[in-house]
Amino acid sequence: MNIPVDITNTVIRTERLILRPWRESDLEDFFEYASVDGVGQMAGWLPHESRETSKRILDRFIEGRHVFAIEFAGKAVGSLGIEKYDEEAYPEFADKRCCELGFVLAKPCWGKGLMPEAVRGALRWCFTELGLDAVFCGHFVRNAQSRRVQEKCGFKPIALVKHTTRYGTVEDTTINLITREEYFAGKQ
Repeated sequence: MNIPVDITNTVIRTERLILRPWRESDLEDFFEYASVDGVGQMAGWLPHESRETSKRILDRFIEGRHVFAIEFAGKAVGSLGIEKYDEEAYPEFADKRCCELGFVLAKPCWGKGLMPEAVRGALRWCFTELGLDAVFCGHFVRNAQSRRVQEKCGFKPIALVKHTTRYGTVEDTTINLITREEYFAGKQ
């Protein structure tokens, strides 16, 4: 089952990153990475064409209180959302506390190990603070970087599905999962 998530007063620190709620003052950083071709498409959305588009989405992040800004070297360089998973598709988790992670990172930060670090910080929070039983995470089959991040963080594939993106394409998508037990077993 999905649980309510509110990150309003949550700050997660890792070795190099801070995961924190978005702020209005992050607009320029957000637009800077969200307007780059190739970033959003890996997560199912098109590059932002204007600051107004970024502002609308930033306002949704702030109001929704479930998407972290990923801060690196004093700048917002990505986002990590604690999202609702598809309960209808996975009825076997009806009695389990679950969520789904979604993430994106600025192109200049790719290949530096920042996203696995952010995901590990989020998983720690999900399992220790929210008391979740399992966390879902998916990636387009063609997105080798996201696949690798999820593998490094202990996720295991459980399904292959068709996902319709926000811009109307259909992507083969691997759905991955990590359980509370798997997470804590990997911590030893």
